[in-house]
Amino acid sequence: MKINKAYKFRLEPNAEQQIILNNLVGSARFVWNQMLAISFEMFAKNEFINATNLVNKIMVLKNNPDFDFLRTHANAVSLQQKVRDLASAWSRFFDPKVHARLKENKKKFRKPKFFKLSDGTEIQLRQLMPRFKRKSDGCDSIRLVQFDKYCRVEGNRVKLPNGVGFVKFKKSQDIIGTIKNVTISKKSGHWYVSFGTERALSENPTHPSKSAIGIDLGITKLITTSDGQYIKPKNSFKANQIKLAKLQRQLSKKVKFSENWKRQNRKIQKLHNHIANIRHDYLHKITTAISKNHAMIACEDLKVANMSRSASGTMEKKGRHVKAKSALNKSILDQGWGMMVNMFEYKQQWQGGLLIKVNPRYTSQTCFECKHIAKENRRTQANFECVECRYVTNADVNAARNILAAGHAVLSAEGGCFKGRPLKQKTCDLREKAT
Repeated sequence: MKINKAYKFRLEPNAEQQIILNNLVGSARFVWNQMLAISFEMFAKNEFINATNLVNKIMVLKNNPDFDFLRTHANAVSLQQKVRDLASAWSRFFDPKVHARLKENKKKFRKPKFFKLSDGTEIQLRQLMPRFKRKSDGCDSIRLVQFDKYCRVEGNRVKLPNGVGFVKFKKSQDIIGTIKNVTISKKSGHWYVSFGTERALSENPTHPSKSAIGIDLGITKLITTSDGQYIKPKNSFKANQIKLAKLQRQLSKKVKFSENWKRQNRKIQKLHNHIANIRHDYLHKITTAISKNHAMIACEDLKVANMSRSASGTMEKKGRHVKAKSALNKSILDQGWGMMVNMFEYKQQWQGGLLIKVNPRYTSQTCFECKHIAKENRRTQANFECVECRYVTNADVNAARNILAAGHAVLSAEGGCFKGRPLKQKTCDLREKAT
C-alpha cells in the first residue's frame, strides 16, 4: 500500500530570489486569469472545457507580443499545472452530484456577479464557478512536477529552476519517501515550500493498540470520548475576533486598493493566517494522540456545510433567530470538525487502524442502557435522563457511547475485519438498531 504525504516548511529566499519567485507566481496567476476568461468564452458557446483544450492555449498567450514576460519570467511546467488546476475546478463545477447538493441546500448569491464577454454580452457567475485571482488575496503558488529533473534537496536547501538556485528552508523534520512534486507558495508575506512524497507501507499494517473509542464532537467540548474524557476547544477565531473586527473597520475607512488599504489588508491576512495556523496545529496534536492510542475510532458523519447554513432566509420569507444562528455558525466553523475528521481518516490509515462514520441521527436522544429513544431524554444540553429506565449521565458521554455502539454494529455488518482502510460513509441508524 502506498501513501501520499506532504511536508511543508518555511522558505527563506534572499532579496534576489524573492524577485524571481514573485515573477514566477505572478505569471502563474496571470495565466490562470487569462485562461479563465477564455474558458468563460468557451462556456458561453457550450464548448467542451478540459485540461487538454486549455493547456494547448498556453502557446497562444506566449506568442502574444504583449505577454513576452511569459517566456522569460515564467516556468512552463508550473503554467501547465496551474491550467490543469483550472480544468479540475471546471470539472467540479460540472459535476451533477455537486449541483444536486447545492440545489438541496438552496444556496444563492445575495448579489449576482457578472462577467462581460468579448462581444459585450454578460454572463452571470454561478455558484462554484472558478474565480479570478488577485494579488491582494495574499496567496499565490506554483507547483513543479518531475522533481528529480528540475529540483533537488541537499540538507536544509532546495534547488529551484529558473535561476532561483539553492534556497534555505527550515527543515523541522526528515522528509520520508520519494519526492514527486514541490509546491512554492506565498501566504501573508511568507514563503513556503511543500514536498509531495510517496512511500510504500506494508500490505497489512497492524495498529499497535487494540482498543476502540467513540467520539462526540461539540462546541463547548470539542471532543467527548466514550470513556468519559473531554478535550477543550481552542477557539482561535473567537480569541482574535475583536482584534480582527477592529482591523476590518480600519480597512473600510481607506480608499480601496490604495497603499494604505493594501498595508491594512496585509495585516488582516496575517491575522487570518495566524488563526488558521493555531487551529491546524491544535487539531494535529489531538488527532495524532487519539489515533496512536486507538485502533478503531467511531465518529458522527456530520454535514458541516448544512449545519452552518445561514438562517437569513429570502426576501419573501425572512429567517428566524438570524443573529443567534450566525453566532452558532461561527462557533461550529471555529472548531474545524471537517478538518479533524479528515485527519483521523488518513492517520488511521497510516497506523493500520480504522475510522467508522456513523449516522448522527438519535445519538443524543438514545439511552445507552435501555436503547429507548425519545426527545425528552435530553431536556438540557449537558444532562441526560432516560424517561424509561431513569438512567442519568452526561449527555455528551452518552452520545459518544452510542456512537461507539453504532460503530461496532457497522463493523459487524462488514464482517468484523478490515485492511487498514477507513470505512467511509458507512452509517448505522440507531432506531433500526434498537428494533
